[in-house]
Formats: sequence, structure tokens, C-alpha cells
Amino acid sequence: MPIQRPPALPALAALPLRRVDRVCAGDEDGGKDDEGSGDSQIGVATKTRAKPKKPNQYKVLMLNDDYTPMEFVVLVLKRFFSMDLEQATRVMLHVHQRGVGVCGIFPYEIAETKVNQVMDFAKQNQHPLQCTLEKA
Repeated sequence: MPIQRPPALPALAALPLRRVDRVCAGDEDGGKDDEGSGDSQIGVATKTRAKPKKPNQYKVLMLNDDYTPMEFVVLVLKRFFSMDLEQATRVMLHVHQRGVGVCGIFPYEIAETKVNQVMDFAKQNQHPLQCTLEKA
């Protein structure tokens, strides 16, 4: 009777497994298992990625004054805060009636840029419109 050979193994299956000691953060016994034998275990080494922290958010606030025309405020809200006419009118009326209103909430750099753009645009058009930011 002829001797039969086993089928050839794929190349990856022939590679030896690496032994990995698993140590968990805060593991006081140095990664030994609960029985304390200290035996290495076969496992997969993984890398954990820290999730990036969301940037702090800031409110851009517009302040009411008695001189800046309402139409100009609506124009500013449409141009710098991408509001449609209805939303810009609503925010403008809120600022007019309550003295201050939120134009948007952004990361610090964006909020600061928007405040500067609004202030520069108002100054160019000779309006005393004030805009500021505060932490959300």
C-alpha cells in the first residue's frame, strides 16, 4: 500500500506563533494571571489610540446698540454666519429686544475670526456694532 502525504499547508499556517505577555494598565501583579503562575499567553498585541478631545466651544454674541440699522445686522448675520433671511431676522430681533443674542457656537479660533470679521466690517461701514465671544 502506498504512503499518502498530507496536503500541503498554506505558507502562513507554517509560521510559528509569537508569544506575547499581556499586561493591562493598572495590573499590580505585572501581568500575571489570577492564579499567579506567570505563564505567558498566546495573544495578539494591540495598540490603543486615545480619542482626540473635542475643542472647547465659544458663543459668538452680538450686542444691541441704538445706531446700527436692523438691515445691516441682518446682512452681517447672513454673510458671516450663513443664516437665511428668516433666521437672520429672528436673531436680529432677539438682539434688538433683549440686548444680546447668540450668532453661533464655534471652536475658539473660528469664533475669534468671526468676531474680528464682524467688527472690521461694521467699522468699514461706519457702524458701532459690537460683537464678542464667551465660553459656551
